[in-house]
Amino acid sequence: MASAIHMPEPLCLIENTNGRLVANPKALTILSAITQPVVVVAIVGLYRTGKSYLMNKLAGKSKGFSLGSTVQSHTKGIWMWCVPHPQKPNRTLVLLDTEGLGDVEKGDNQNDSWIFALAILLSSTFVYNSMGTINQQAMDQLHYVTELTDRIRAKSSPEEDGVEDSADFVSFFPDFVWTLRDFSLDLETDGQCITPDEYLENSLKLKKGTSEKDKMFNLPRLCIRKFFPNKKCFIFDRPTQRKQLSRLEELRDDELDSEFVHQAALFCAYIFSNSKTKTLSGGIKVNGPRLETLVLTYVSAISSGDLPCMENAVLALAEIENSAAVQKAIAHYDQQMDQKVQLPTETLQELLDLHGACEREAITVFMKNSFKDVDQVFQKKLAAEAVLQEYLKSKESVTDAILQTDQTLSEKEKLIEVERAKAEAAQAATKMLEEMQIKNQQMMEQKEKSHQEHVRQLTEKMEQDRAQLRKEQERTLSLKLEEQARLLKEGFRNENKQLQNEIQKLQQKMEERPSCVLI
Repeated sequence: MASAIHMPEPLCLIENTNGRLVANPKALTILSAITQPVVVVAIVGLYRTGKSYLMNKLAGKSKGFSLGSTVQSHTKGIWMWCVPHPQKPNRTLVLLDTEGLGDVEKGDNQNDSWIFALAILLSSTFVYNSMGTINQQAMDQLHYVTELTDRIRAKSSPEEDGVEDSADFVSFFPDFVWTLRDFSLDLETDGQCITPDEYLENSLKLKKGTSEKDKMFNLPRLCIRKFFPNKKCFIFDRPTQRKQLSRLEELRDDELDSEFVHQAALFCAYIFSNSKTKTLSGGIKVNGPRLETLVLTYVSAISSGDLPCMENAVLALAEIENSAAVQKAIAHYDQQMDQKVQLPTETLQELLDLHGACEREAITVFMKNSFKDVDQVFQKKLAAEAVLQEYLKSKESVTDAILQTDQTLSEKEKLIEVERAKAEAAQAATKMLEEMQIKNQQMMEQKEKSHQEHVRQLTEKMEQDRAQLRKEQERTLSLKLEEQARLLKEGFRNENKQLQNEIQKLQQKMEERPSCVLI
């Protein structure tokens, strides 16, 4: 599929017109044609901080996303560029460039918050781009992260206290990369050289005070630590002299600062190697059509005044794909029956045996293409009798047999013929009744076999889902325990107590694993 992607330039995915967000049908059409799983990298940050340059580098181009060379913000809404993944031939790289945050011309912070939230919801790697160092001003500019719980819901029905566990967000949220542009400090502390990652971790340390000032200082840092367990930092020197920045698209690498070129190459190499496939809860890998559904679901929720809900988006996606899975399964069943069955068969049992074999294959097709089929609503549409009857109905060719009596028959001959017909009809009725009893018994046996096959495959899939859920919970628990250890090391008792409660809740969820539901 990678070779079939043809996007010579970016296209607006979510338009921002007068503060109203609307999905662009042309961009959605492109997504709908991408059958490969997607790696989605989104970048956000203040306007005029060089976000688009990095995204063009990831696309392997010098031009594409609009850089702009003035104080005016160029990118409006969220722009998309789908390109073949340079290192993973079975993946498509989807790059999302967002309009600059804090644009004075917009005068609408609400819009910025939605752009920020959508970038997180849609991406598997979230890049936050800022200028200079990580100081309090940089943290204050990242206030959007503290508003996430007011902008996004993980579940359609939160806990009884109305507060959602941060673990629910961790399972959905992307990896976090902070890129620092025009960085001029020496990376060292207490006379020792440190890495950019260590610089980030040091910058996220909390204050031990309890004053309002201390709480405001800690809040964005605490949110980043809780929501984004996987964090990475890159620093960049100024690419060239200030007067040359307006020509950045035209400059060759040998005309740029060599250190900047090296740093940009390190950034791209990390993104290509470490950015994961966009994955939803339950290990569901997102491809183009699934990403299209997520875009439509989230934008629709925002437009209607609701909060985008990650759980609802997955359920909406499941309903679409489960309906398609039923159709795929029935189409496979019909195809196999056409190949294997020659109507009429010698006996009903022969027909039922062939039906059973084709049905097993159809269930397998459904299981492979479905997920989160709550209460097996869609699987029940593959019930044995219904599928078989629909198939037979499509092959039905009824011809009415009309007994035409010779008009020349005498009255006596007609009476004899009527009596003979009555006797034959009585015998036929008796024989039909016996055959129907046999057929009913065979159908009941086949129905039971069908039921057992549904149960077998459903149980197998539920075991797989349970194992995937446990794997996700263990990963989240591990990340929480690591964060708890860091908090303990830093001596923050209150935050540690809150985190400990979340860990206990998560452990309780793992102990209350869902039992297998049989249809």
